[in-house]
Amino acid sequence: MPQNLVEKIAERYAIGLEPGIEVHTGDFLSIRPAHVLTHDNTGAVIPKFKSIGARRVTDPRQAVIALDHNVQDESEGNLEKYVRIEAFAREMGIDFYPAGRGIGHQIMCEEGYAWPGTLAVASDSHANMYGGLGCLGTPVVRTDAAAIWATGRTWWQVPRVARVELFGRLRPGVTGKDLILTLCSVFNQDEVLNHAVEFSGEGLASLQIEQRLSIANMTTEWGALAGLFPIDGVCINWLRDRAAELRRQAPRGVASDDDRRDGHPRINEERIAALEQEGLEADAEAPYAVELRLDLDSVSPWVAGPNSIKEGRPVAGLKQDRLRIDKAYLVSCVNARASDIAQAAEILRGHRVAAGVELYVAAASSRVQQECEARGDWQVLMEAGAIALPSGCGPCIGLGRGLLRAGEVGVSATNRNFKGRMGSPEALCYLASPAVVAASAASGHIDLPGEVEFREPAAEIRSHSGKSPGGTATRILGGFPEELSGELVFCHQDNLNTDGIYPGAYTYRDDMGPREEAAVVMENYDPRFREIARKGDILVGGFNFGTGSSREQAATALKHFGIRLVLAGSFSETYKRNALNNGFLAIEAPELVRDLLERCGRTTLTFRTELLARIDFRKSVLETMERKYTLGPVGTAAQELIIQDGLSNWVRSRINR
Repeated sequence: MPQNLVEKIAERYAIGLEPGIEVHTGDFLSIRPAHVLTHDNTGAVIPKFKSIGARRVTDPRQAVIALDHNVQDESEGNLEKYVRIEAFAREMGIDFYPAGRGIGHQIMCEEGYAWPGTLAVASDSHANMYGGLGCLGTPVVRTDAAAIWATGRTWWQVPRVARVELFGRLRPGVTGKDLILTLCSVFNQDEVLNHAVEFSGEGLASLQIEQRLSIANMTTEWGALAGLFPIDGVCINWLRDRAAELRRQAPRGVASDDDRRDGHPRINEERIAALEQEGLEADAEAPYAVELRLDLDSVSPWVAGPNSIKEGRPVAGLKQDRLRIDKAYLVSCVNARASDIAQAAEILRGHRVAAGVELYVAAASSRVQQECEARGDWQVLMEAGAIALPSGCGPCIGLGRGLLRAGEVGVSATNRNFKGRMGSPEALCYLASPAVVAASAASGHIDLPGEVEFREPAAEIRSHSGKSPGGTATRILGGFPEELSGELVFCHQDNLNTDGIYPGAYTYRDDMGPREEAAVVMENYDPRFREIARKGDILVGGFNFGTGSSREQAATALKHFGIRLVLAGSFSETYKRNALNNGFLAIEAPELVRDLLERCGRTTLTFRTELLARIDFRKSVLETMERKYTLGPVGTAAQELIIQDGLSNWVRSRINR
């Protein structure tokens, strides 16, 4: 049977397949990824790793650690954590990149860990970015990272795959960021939710790697598990240029520098030639669950928001409205590379940041900043009045200097504008390209120099197929309950993100135990949740529940509060992974959600339904006194993780054997 590119790469990295077995959508696989990245959350992964009884990292070359999220925090506690992480990396022989070296995803690309045709994972939701280089990048969670350190492997279910055909070419003044913001706004009905997205079409030839990285990065916000570009001439040429650049540079102190013999250990002519000969690509008749088309010539400069990715407008409209801003940001893994900073410098050359506006700039990596300084672009931004931040995530994740205060408006080249993510929940945040950010900083309102004619995006869905879960009998393992019951508590909001469930302010506090997590659960969504919900309840959420970052506390906090399981119309796949890896069930029940919306409405954030529900796991059905609902089966692989109370215990049991 024909395979798409996602299936082919997944098959390469699957462990224990029977001879002759092909991998296809829906298959549960044991995978051994080429690389696994952790960042500041390494501080939480290390105790997980040690708690499962592991003493050595199985494959030190598989792991990469880069400190990037909270690099502005010079408190004693954070500096001590960074020292502990570096010492662990040294002890285990793991490639380590200290605070200030750059954002981990950028390092994965510029140092060749995200290699075309491989599967690489990260305990961060923007692992999708690696797809810009033809590498199947997908997020895992902290527990997965510990399991990979200990055993070299974890589990993955091959998702449905969507194909996005791009034709035409972007007009001058239109960027890759405008393209992905347009896709998120036009196809905003969960068309690619929990899919992997493969980009195709003759329009790809005009998209350079830095644009592809931005597009792949934000397939996360679009709802996808991966965003994959083909391994084509654009990709090969970028690798050759990068290899030549690295040959000109002296080795810089990372563990893997000792491995360098003929150039770079990962980006070198030998590997590039082998990749070119391989010719890995999707089969001509490969199946896709969804096929979308977009004319690149119809894309215009675009702004998303406020506080939403799915709602966008052309810059031209906001420019006429003269929407004032207080802060502007050119930071993050999606848009702080050399071409982005050069674009901003071109606009700000000879101008100043407007009075009353603060423009924050942080390069995606120290190498990027060095390149920008060599070109003079960095100096242009500083002379214009920009405020330099160390290379890292910073304000994008709501950490460090320059956060939005209540009542302020920001425009940002980052990838997320969730309410409260970049500061106060009472602030407004818009997303845009580096050009719009720079022009807006100079004007004091959302702006773009020159005129780019607005065109209605020419987009269409060519096909959309999928299967509904059936009510077939499921084998129940010993130790797993055949039935479970509880009262339904309804939180209606669609796209309830992880910041709403577990606030970002607590994410990197390693002193938050079960009681402390439970005490802040749903704080950004509804502070009254903890008064209304009770231990033993079944929580029912809306659609795309748990979207956003990969923080596992958004699952564990509900579990520690005493919620028995979560039902929702649909889930972020990363949220489902976090839940299952921590022995907490998350099951889709779209019809139940629609019925509760009719019954309860949307006026109350947290609603006690007074409905008692009983779930029969053998029959895969949920019953209330009013109706019976069919659920997707909880298979034996998932049951094992629930019985073991999570992946860590599952791994520990195998180490002990």
